Amino acid sequence: MGQTQGKDASSSVTAAGAGAGSGKPPPPCGYGEGGGSNESAPCPVDLGPSTSGSSPVYNVYNQRIDQQVASSEASKEEAKFRSIWNLGWGGRGTGTIDSKNNMPLEANQQPSVGQRKALSISREKSSIPKGGTQSTWQYPSPQMFFNALNRKGKADGVDEEDMENVVFFHNGMNERTWELVKRWESLHSKEYEGNKPKLARFLGRPHDLSPMARMRSVFYGETPFDRHDWYVDRNGEEVRYVIDFYFDEEKAGTMEAFEVHARPALDSMTAGLDRLKMNIYETCAKYGLPCPISGHPPPPPQH
Repeated sequence: MGQTQGKDASSSVTAAGAGAGSGKPPPPCGYGEGGGSNESAPCPVDLGPSTSGSSPVYNVYNQRIDQQVASSEASKEEAKFRSIWNLGWGGRGTGTIDSKNNMPLEANQQPSVGQRKALSISREKSSIPKGGTQSTWQYPSPQMFFNALNRKGKADGVDEEDMENVVFFHNGMNERTWELVKRWESLHSKEYEGNKPKLARFLGRPHDLSPMARMRSVFYGETPFDRHDWYVDRNGEEVRYVIDFYFDEEKAGTMEAFEVHARPALDSMTAGLDRLKMNIYETCAKYGLPCPISGHPPPPPQH
């Protein structure tokens, strides 16, 4: 779900099978390791089992597929969905192009014209729950990703041999992003009533700088190689997250080369308060101070 462009695509595939990186983010407040219940871990929460599919269900082109939608609206939404990282998340198919938007009607598992080496068509399930369903989102196969790169003219410098690595980094980056989103959503554990957050849909916006990315560009000269908006199903309420993806050339070939900034979009007062709370939690954890919001004591010293 990011965008491979020029140097980023070639740089990210220089080390086969590189690990997913160490650096897990601290849980909200920085206390505990997460994954436990509310009693055993004050801030991280157990977000519970999934629920029945009562929420809207979207495909990878940001279209609702659980009800009939107007063709004009569908075409408008599809046209926005251009990011290379988003392609190939659908089901089976022949790769036929929709003349309305030049997007595949179905996922393409057929070899590209001029392809020199057979690529795997095996797809890996993500850990990211899909909104309105009991399943998770599915990652593209190396063949689907290679087809997408060729179709969009982004395959310069990327060979068939690179695709296993490209997909590896793509999947790892998305898993990392979802962990960050869950960390934010743990601030709303009581609202889930035993359920858990799900990714309802996502939208690639590679040419739209977020306000934070624009500031970073002005002061540090760094721009993200991609930007996404992820829409999370918060127990029936759709909440938008803004995600900027950065790439560090010096760490090329490792998952640490990808820097992910995920935060709730400032679409509501609640999102603004969430950002304030998280800033306070992280600051208190960093300096070993008791949290003034939750009242939790500082975490024990690390050995």
